Amino acid sequence: MSEPTRLSVFKTYKLYVGGRFPRSESGRVYEVTRATSAAGAAAKGKSRSKGEGGGEWLANAPLSSRKDARDAVVAARKAFGGWSGATAYNRGQVLYRVAEMLQGRREQFVREVADAEGLSRSGAGAVVDAAIDRWVWYAGWTDKIGQIAGGANPVAGPYLNLSTPEPTGVVTVLAPQESSFLGLVSVIAPAIATGNTVVAVASERAPLPALSLGEVLATSDVPGGVVNILSGRTAEIAAPLAAHQDVNAIDLTGAAAQLAAELEVAAADNLKRVLRPRAEDWTADPGTDRLTAFLETKTVWHPTGSLGASGSAY
Repeated sequence: MSEPTRLSVFKTYKLYVGGRFPRSESGRVYEVTRATSAAGAAAKGKSRSKGEGGGEWLANAPLSSRKDARDAVVAARKAFGGWSGATAYNRGQVLYRVAEMLQGRREQFVREVADAEGLSRSGAGAVVDAAIDRWVWYAGWTDKIGQIAGGANPVAGPYLNLSTPEPTGVVTVLAPQESSFLGLVSVIAPAIATGNTVVAVASERAPLPALSLGEVLATSDVPGGVVNILSGRTAEIAAPLAAHQDVNAIDLTGAAAQLAAELEVAAADNLKRVLRPRAEDWTADPGTDRLTAFLETKTVWHPTGSLGASGSAY
């Protein structure tokens, strides 16, 4: 007697906003298909139907609307006070916990990255391992970047003049289009490591690893709203975010040249910080550029000498 056949239970991908998993308020979705590569093209077309892009259908991803973008900004702003006020040491612990959770779900991400980027299983494994290592790397920087970006300044007078870095605020991140996971981690992790909150727009063609990252963040120690992840048409979502008066900065990494120019103009309305797109090797040592990209310098003056009878000195 033959074994009964089972229907496949396909995963429902949702947005990650404010620590919750809403569908797009518009109810729209779009088809996500498997990337093809020279090595993997011969293996396609087995059991699932072809998607609208011609590749093998993987899932329907939420097609975010302007309302979803505004909701994500509200969630990020609400979370900013608590996250920026946490100690740098505590933020480092939280980021390290994310790396632990990613390690526990490594096989899922290997599969999703292989499908998203047309990589072999071993190639996708290397990408996922590099992404986990990058979370650990940025976790280690949270309580050290202050010594790099701040310091004591010499002044002509009986004062101590100290500069210290503070987070910019709510940062919109347009994730890389081709590096759906390692590139995504490389733009989100440094922004939150330094105390900012993030609204991330996932790779338009390959959003599934980003949406799964939301599931990891929800079950780690990252407070809801610190990272918000949207999927859909990059240009459609980015336009209202670039013009939003409560967004303090925007990373244009995932925008094409013409779109980036348009978004930079929109961002100028409230003097947002803008990180322009540039050629990136996501496998290279990331350095500290992205850690300092969304930091502001606060300068404090203190008089030197003793105070009253206590003899305490500043």
